[in-house]
Amino acid sequence: MGWQEADGHLTQEFEFADFSAAFAFMTRVAMLAEQHGHHPDWSNVYNRVRISLTTHDDGNVVTDNDRTMAAAIDALLR
Repeated sequence: MGWQEADGHLTQEFEFADFSAAFAFMTRVAMLAEQHGHHPDWSNVYNRVRISLTTHDDGNVVTDNDRTMAAAIDALLR
């Protein structure tokens, strides 16, 4: 499905084999967020992780920062 841009957010839902795999992915994304200084809004239900990226400092719009973070998250799955 890929990242969807709407209402000032880039959003994607990821599905994994189980809760442990989803949580491991979230841990890796957390490390990326710290490196990039860009922290997602997200939720986790069992094997699904929903991530939403927006730049709050620029008025809750999608910026290059969000696109860079989305690409880094995608790279974790390759």
